[in-house]
Formats: sequence, C-alpha cells, structure tokens
Amino acid sequence: MVTLSLKYLCRASDTIVMLAGHLAAMLMPFLAGVVAFEVFSRYVLDAPTIWGYDTALFLFGYVAALGGAYAQQKRAHINVDILYLKVSGTTRRVFDLLTGVLGMFFLYVMIIMALGKYEEAIEFDYRTQSEWSAPMWHFWVMIVVAAGLFWLQLARDFITNVYRLVMGAPLLATDEADSSDEDDFSSDPASGSDNKIS
Repeated sequence: MVTLSLKYLCRASDTIVMLAGHLAAMLMPFLAGVVAFEVFSRYVLDAPTIWGYDTALFLFGYVAALGGAYAQQKRAHINVDILYLKVSGTTRRVFDLLTGVLGMFFLYVMIIMALGKYEEAIEFDYRTQSEWSAPMWHFWVMIVVAAGLFWLQLARDFITNVYRLVMGAPLLATDEADSSDEDDFSSDPASGSDNKIS
C-alpha cells in the first residue's frame, strides 16, 4: 500500500513537472517573436516599442525558471562529477540525498522570500523602470511557482533515492535506467572488454 502510494505520488510529480517544462518550451516562440518584432521596429521602422524589452525579459525569466524543474527531471543540470563518477551507485545516491536536502532548503527559503517580495510588489505597486512601467508582482508569482516545482522534483528524487537505498530496487520502472543505479559503466560481454572508468 505504501509502495503504491509512493509510486502514485512520484508519477503525479513527474507529470506536473513535465507539463510545466513543456509549457516553458512553448513560451520560446513567443520570446523569439517579441525580440524579432522589437529588432524590426527599432532598426527598420525606427520606432522601438515601449513594451518589447520588458516583455522579452519577463518571458526569458519564465522560460528559465519554469524549465529548471524539468531540467532536473531530465538530469540536464551541470554536475561536478570528478568524485561522483568514481564512487559506487549507493554512494552516489547518498550524495544525491544530501544535495537534494540542501536544494529543498534553499528552495524553501526562496519561496518564503519571493512571497514577501510579492506582497511588497502589490502593496507598493512595484513596476519596471522602463517607459512602459510594467507591474512586477507577476514575476514573483512565477518565482514561487518555479521554486515550488523544483522543490517537488527534488522531493520526488529524494523519495526514489531513499526507496532504492532501503529496498535495493527502484521504485519506478523509469528509474531502472538511471545511471546512478550502476556501480560502474557496464562491460561489453560480446567484446570481453571492460568499460569501467579508470
């Protein structure tokens, strides 16, 4: 029963983070369109818009922040693996647990700070310093949502790592292909050569 609940929780997290990542990717054409229109307006029509810069800035922030959790899900963030690749799969999982806990703490602090900034932005009507003077409150909402999604992904990773360490088997079938499950790179039985890191 507990295992089924954990599987359901992790799959739900995977779906939410994946949808957010795809949504962030769908914002890219809008970002490119805004930048292209601003360049055309400025250099061809000699009539720059007052909203192009701020809109592009906000869209870029949305894409970068909302894509962070999806990048974590796909293991696309940059790692310093000088030590990480030289230890066993079990030790890698312990490293993942430690960094996950630190990451979740940092994201919790970020959420609290962003909520405070959101309240300030509403109370004092914070706006950009451009001629357009766009309101800033939505930016802090996006930071809260993005940090929450990243926290959710790290919590999911934490659950699967603890389960693997305790039970000795992956919680989800999709985790079986995770490179940190193996102690070393697999050897090629057909060639008889060993592809381990030396």
